[in-house]
Amino acid sequence: MLNIAILGLGEGRSTMSAALKSSKLNLIKVCDRNEELCKQRAKEFDFHAYTLNFEDLLNDPEIDIIAIYTPDHLHADHIKQALLHGKHVVCTKPFIDDLSKAKELLELCEKSGKKVFIGQSSRFFEPAKRQRADFENGIIGDLITIEAHYNADHRWFLAKEWSLLQSFKWLYGGLSHPVDFIRWYLPNIEEVMGYGMISSNGKTAGLKNEDTMHFIFKATDGRIARVSGVYTSPTQPAQRESEMSCILRGTAGASQADYHELRYAVTTKDGEEKIITWGAETLSHYFRFEGQSHHAGEYQNYLEYFVDSIEQDFVAYPDLKEGIGTVALLQAMDRSLQTGRPVKITDILIEFDLQP
Repeated sequence: MLNIAILGLGEGRSTMSAALKSSKLNLIKVCDRNEELCKQRAKEFDFHAYTLNFEDLLNDPEIDIIAIYTPDHLHADHIKQALLHGKHVVCTKPFIDDLSKAKELLELCEKSGKKVFIGQSSRFFEPAKRQRADFENGIIGDLITIEAHYNADHRWFLAKEWSLLQSFKWLYGGLSHPVDFIRWYLPNIEEVMGYGMISSNGKTAGLKNEDTMHFIFKATDGRIARVSGVYTSPTQPAQRESEMSCILRGTAGASQADYHELRYAVTTKDGEEKIITWGAETLSHYFRFEGQSHHAGEYQNYLEYFVDSIEQDFVAYPDLKEGIGTVALLQAMDRSLQTGRPVKITDILIEFDLQP
């Protein structure tokens, strides 16, 4: 069993639940600058070992892993400090917002001998896990193409003052989830082209960046993929459309993982068609709080996978290098939105001295 501490108790709420329910982790301490939030979490989980000072986590020799759930612009420094203090690191997505800091983190990670894992939680949800296992077992044959989307009615989100800041982009806060599915199956994306717009709802609210986006990716082997995201429009009923889906089309079959609905469909290379849903026990593992917010089960799944990687000495993916590659892809997508032209990922990497 490894000892973990959590920095940032907004999204870190799920991680607290995950660590406290896991037989592979021992939660030592949590930290947030907001004392009222610390008190709220202490009452919610009956866990009172909190601090307002990050250095208390860094300087505690008992802590093996620091899990970071702070605002994006703080990630790079928090990861750096954790590595300098000999801690393994879990960092939520999107990984870092400034690729100029990536090379230093790569060098520091290698020098420290510690592991960095990016919490791309969507990979650890039940339908996505089943889809990946079937893919690796050759159930649909060789992969031809991928289609993924994350469409959500987040008009309520526009009431949050910070969502209207220039710094907020749905590209990073939302679309990074289905983009990670593309990266999972086609890691060697060469070029991306996309279009986006601010919808009428977004314009009325004062949104500064695109809330409606469609992208096409091309891999080095010529395969293509598509990703879409719409965030301020009503959605179809869940029976018709999942908020987030990943569709794999292969030479002999196809599969579709529907995220929140815990629904999976596959047509195998033998022509068999199956639709699988999971029951109340599985639902209660993933959704432990109000509605379908804070998906604690997938956090527990990925934390336990990371513990296994440390104890068994294998690479837990997405690792630091893959996380940096995903940020480079997202920045290429952002540049394509601004220029209206295709952007090569290597151009972004070379720009930041991160030659592929």
